[in-house]
Amino acid sequence: MVIKPIRVLIAKPVLDGHDRGAITLAMGLRDEGMEVIYTGLRQSAESIVRTFVQEYLGVLGLSLLSGGHNYYFPKIMDLLKEKGIREIFGPGSSISEIAVFIRENVRGEDS
Repeated sequence: MVIKPIRVLIAKPVLDGHDRGAITLAMGLRDEGMEVIYTGLRQSAESIVRTFVQEYLGVLGLSLLSGGHNYYFPKIMDLLKEKGIREIFGPGSSISEIAVFIRENVRGEDS
């Protein structure tokens, strides 16, 4: 069995143009040995979910500073319901805390 790195998608939904947190998280998880795809700014919920499914990713990280999270995150979660979302990390969560959770809950194996 070959162990592959855990694959993570970091996405910035809709109108939010602040990407410092998303880039910091993407670089931190990359430094933790994960393969990170960053979508860039202003992605639709449908585009984020499509990328997540097409790329066969194990983790979806969303970053939204504009205050629209109460609308957009539930919309994205509804689109991903069958994927079994297990945890949400809010502001102030450490990269190491997030990385530990990901390692304990996502398999990077290729059978």
